[in-house]
Amino acid sequence: MRGHGSRWLFTLLCAAGIDSTGGSALAQNLRTEKHAVRVVTFARGLEHPWALAFLPDGRMLVSERPGRLRIVGRDGRLSLPLAGLPKIYARDSAGLLDIALDPDFRRNRLVYLAYAEGDDNAAGLALGRGVLEGDRIRNFRVIFRQRPKARSSGGFGARIVFGPDGHLFLTIGDLLEKHRAQDFSAQRGHVIRIARDGTVPRSNPLLGSPEYWPETWSVGHRNPQGAALHPVTRELWLVDHGEAGGDELNLVEAGKNYGWPVISYSREYGSGAKIGFGTHMDGLEQPIRHWTPAVAPSGMAFYTGNRFTQWQGNLLIGALAGRALIRLELDGRRIVREERMLRELGERIRDVRQGPDGFVYLLTDSPRGRILRLEAVPE
Repeated sequence: MRGHGSRWLFTLLCAAGIDSTGGSALAQNLRTEKHAVRVVTFARGLEHPWALAFLPDGRMLVSERPGRLRIVGRDGRLSLPLAGLPKIYARDSAGLLDIALDPDFRRNRLVYLAYAEGDDNAAGLALGRGVLEGDRIRNFRVIFRQRPKARSSGGFGARIVFGPDGHLFLTIGDLLEKHRAQDFSAQRGHVIRIARDGTVPRSNPLLGSPEYWPETWSVGHRNPQGAALHPVTRELWLVDHGEAGGDELNLVEAGKNYGWPVISYSREYGSGAKIGFGTHMDGLEQPIRHWTPAVAPSGMAFYTGNRFTQWQGNLLIGALAGRALIRLELDGRRIVREERMLRELGERIRDVRQGPDGFVYLLTDSPRGRILRLEAVPE
């Protein structure tokens, strides 16, 4: 009788969405506009995970903001933290941030890390690369440093995207110094473009201009924490945090200025005062979309797989304050439909990746962070 009671209790807990170990259920079915979705907990036990990258053998690399890099097995098991990482400044939103594999990873095993370096007196974003060998990163070398540093523990940006030519884009935040975001002698609120070894491509749009750093691709951003290439046009899209509202989605073109903080749809924290001189100004670019109240957009990916047939070509964006996965339907550069999905989870979605299996993988930003896998439920 006791055994039958235990099985009955386990069944009841699962039906209620409760895991007998005390966590959330391993799977939960939710309805969205286009698909019924099963949300599966693929891995758990991560502390503020920030970024995810898929290895060719089906495993994953995942970064934790406090300064750890782990391998996640095909069964969801976490490795011990990898050795060989640089010294990382971890405080508030500073720490180990984005990770990306070299386009020739199968041959060279190079992994790129974007992270905060420095201390409480002066910190900035750094980008480096090293060779993944077993349980460590070997021969790590910094290839870019944000200049100058600032007394800040937030506003780093930090997404890495490889362009179609193999050069890489890195988003850089304003380090919470908005008064310097239009001072181009300081690398504040930039997107930079560099070669994989850190050198500056001769095709950079502002190369040779005494006003700009040679790495500069675009300026006038605040804290762009998500970026991705459009799968057809191969253009760079990014999402950017405002202050109180005014979050933006931008299509980023070479040499353009996106206005922060001269123009914005945002307001000051606390006082609610408007930021900038309005929302439009000649010579400054407009966002594709903006959000008020803030959703705090983070990782993003264009969906091109065959698991969610009604999402093909859609843009998926993780929302931190919005605690949702935002799905945008596009008609060229125009947004024709927005859906906020998975709000039932109540999770801050930090990163969004399409897996090689066509499923969608999400990171939840929490002291008990998880990797979630989205699967389409047949109807």
